[in-house]
Amino acid sequence: MSGGAAHFGETALRLAGLAGWHLGWSADQFWNATPAEMEAVIGAMLGQDGATAAALARPDMARLQEMFPDG
Repeated sequence: MSGGAAHFGETALRLAGLAGWHLGWSADQFWNATPAEMEAVIGAMLGQDGATAAALARPDMARLQEMFPDG
């Protein structure tokens, strides 16, 4: 596994655990949530409103889509 893929896997596993613990989400709920949904829920938990939350830049999203295609 490349460093990027390993980092993604480790991060996804950590986020899945946090979503289960703090949100009561099942694994299916976590894996079916979009990044925007995760950001909104976590932002709400941290008391942030949507206007101040940083969005993922298009080039970063394109790079992630290239690294992890949905097939």
